[in-house]
Amino acid sequence: MRDAIAAARRETPAVALVTTKFSPQGDFVARSAGMPDIPRVILPHPVAGTGEKAMKMVADDIVDEVLQALGAAG
Repeated sequence: MRDAIAAARRETPAVALVTTKFSPQGDFVARSAGMPDIPRVILPHPVAGTGEKAMKMVADDIVDEVLQALGAAG
């Protein structure tokens, strides 16, 4: 979340990728940073450590949503 906020503050289109487990924390961080509407895409939890095949499946599932969010961010 913080990386996406930093990029957005530099006027670089950004989308935060947040897993379901950390979505509430991401919302809090975005609000506390004064950017409650920063685009974000919610991923299943966990992603890390699930293996390359599982990560590719997640990426394939979210690519359109990420692109759409980037379009809204730009």
